[in-house]
Amino acid sequence: MTQIMAGPPAGEPATQRKQRAQIKARTLRTDRWWLAPALTFAALTAFVIYGVWAAFDDSYFVEPYIAPFSSPCLTTACDEGARFLGWAPVGDWWPLPPGLLILALPGGFRLTCYYYRKSYYRSFWMSPPACAVNEPHSKYTGERRFPLVIQNVHRYFFYAAIVIGLILTYDAVLAFRDENGNWGHVGLGTIILVVNAILIMTYTISCHSCRHITAGRLNHFSRHPLRYKAWTFISKLNAKHQQLAWASMISVVVADVYVRLVAKGIVAFPFA
Repeated sequence: MTQIMAGPPAGEPATQRKQRAQIKARTLRTDRWWLAPALTFAALTAFVIYGVWAAFDDSYFVEPYIAPFSSPCLTTACDEGARFLGWAPVGDWWPLPPGLLILALPGGFRLTCYYYRKSYYRSFWMSPPACAVNEPHSKYTGERRFPLVIQNVHRYFFYAAIVIGLILTYDAVLAFRDENGNWGHVGLGTIILVVNAILIMTYTISCHSCRHITAGRLNHFSRHPLRYKAWTFISKLNAKHQQLAWASMISVVVADVYVRLVAKGIVAFPFA
C-alpha cells in the first residue's frame, strides 16, 4: 500500500512545513478554561491552610474520637487516651505540637501523587494552566532537577501512607465505643470516621505505585493468578484515582473538623 505525503501548498517554500504555526495569542479557546485551575488553586490552598492550623490546635481528642490530622499521637504531650496503642514512643523531646510529627507523611504522599502533581502544576505553576493554552515558562526541564526530582520518592511516601491509613482505620474501629469505653456506640462521628477511613485507604491503594508494586513488573500473569487479581482490582480503583483523591481530601477535613467541634463542646457528645 503506497503512502501519499501531502506537500506544501503551491508557491509556499518547502522549509515552512518544518515551522510551527505562529500564534501570538495566549490561546484561541473561548471557554472559561481558567476556571478549573482557579478552583483547584483555591481548594488546595485552603487544605494546606487548614492543615497547618489543625496541627497547632489542641482540641484533637475526645473519647472515643481522635482527629485524623493528629493521629497517631506519639508524644507524652498527648492525652493518654489519644496515644496510639496507649504508648508514646517519641517521649517528651519533641517540642512542637504532636500533629506536626506525622503530618509530613500523608502530606508528602499527596504532594508527590501523580494526580496532584498535574493539579498543582497547572494551578500554581501554570505548566501549562490548561490544554491548548500557552504556558508562561520559556524553559522546562521536567522532573530531573531539584526540586522536582524529589517527586521520585513517591513510592516511599506510599509505604508511609499505607501505615497512616491503617491507623485511621484502627481509630474508626475505636469510634464504636462510647465515652466510658463500652462497645456498641454508633454516633455520627463513628460514621464519619469510618467513611473517611474507607476513602483514605481506597485512595491510597488506587495509587499508581501500588498498582506497579502489586504486579506491574510481572511478565506472565498466568503464573501469578492472585497477584493478577489484585492488580486487576487496583487497576479499577486506579481509573478513579482523581475522584478518590478529592473525595478523601474532603472526607479527612470533614472528619477532622467534626472531632474538633465535639472536643470543643460545640457539638454535644450524646448526639455525636
